[in-house]
Amino acid sequence: LTFCTHDLWALANFSAKVGGSGIDIRSKARTVNGPITDASQLPKWNYDGSSTGQAPGEDSEVILYPQAIFKDPFRRGDNLLVMCDCYTPQGVPIPTNKRHNAAKIFNTPNVAAEETWYGIEQEYTLLQKDVNWPLGWPIGGYPGPQGPYYCAAGADKAFGRDIVDAHYKACLYAGINISGINGEVMPGQWEFQVGPSVGIAASDQLWVARYILERITEVAGVVLSLDPKPIPGDWNGAGAHTNYSTKSMREAGGYGVIKTAIEKLGKRHAQHIAAYGEGNERRLTGHHETADINTFKWGVADRGASIRVGRDTEKDGKGYFEDRRPASNMDPYVVTSMIAETTLLL
Repeated sequence: LTFCTHDLWALANFSAKVGGSGIDIRSKARTVNGPITDASQLPKWNYDGSSTGQAPGEDSEVILYPQAIFKDPFRRGDNLLVMCDCYTPQGVPIPTNKRHNAAKIFNTPNVAAEETWYGIEQEYTLLQKDVNWPLGWPIGGYPGPQGPYYCAAGADKAFGRDIVDAHYKACLYAGINISGINGEVMPGQWEFQVGPSVGIAASDQLWVARYILERITEVAGVVLSLDPKPIPGDWNGAGAHTNYSTKSMREAGGYGVIKTAIEKLGKRHAQHIAAYGEGNERRLTGHHETADINTFKWGVADRGASIRVGRDTEKDGKGYFEDRRPASNMDPYVVTSMIAETTLLL
């Protein structure tokens, strides 16, 4: 078993790295008697929190609580990846454990009854090791301007497809609901989509998909970046657009429910922006398919809006909407639960 958790690592000592604290994910492995069919069958475990800046040396144990299991695409066979969250020995969630609060929100009766669906579009950039410059770019130089790279094919336009396809296949094997991949507008940048998935499962799956991608780039000798604006200037940033719907939105008359939800999101724009990822002000400039970080607006088929509603949703009078504000380094537990809280509990 490989026990994974994102929330035990990356505190202040990682604050200068991609996305700041809470963005990376670490793991260690152990052998248990099987077969295992549910996370509840697994024992708790621990790690040295003093080595991650999360506990003092004289009381260093942080406890791993298994929460979700996936087939291990690396060891295969009966091996599993286990998503965990982290607690003190007294059972108190540590400060970086964002899953705990998300689970409380998703287990709230009003939220559970609405069967919240999420589809998360995870953008990322592949960097050349040692130089931290996008894959396929000349070292110290720039490729041709954006235009020919989005969803492109060819050795001069698509850089890193072997990594992207290996990740796609590994996620499918693991049981992650990965729904697609595509090359992005900036060369060396790609996207994968997770969902639609219900409630907290969307975040569990996105974190494990990120972990699998990190492992594959490790083998390839390439660096994975979730920085929301890895290259300054006239280059697209990287986001994690979050598509969302509730049962009421998906039923007849749902368009009115969608508009009410968007109005609620607008009233809490500042709070959402504060929770939607580090460095997002470098990305949300009002250019490169974004709305300005200080402005909230929504529109149909408008990729320069904070919230985009699809043409089909408008036509059908029901469906979903897309929150385009989250940065690529956002914590999905925070973002998904906050959207549910704002639209269903406030």
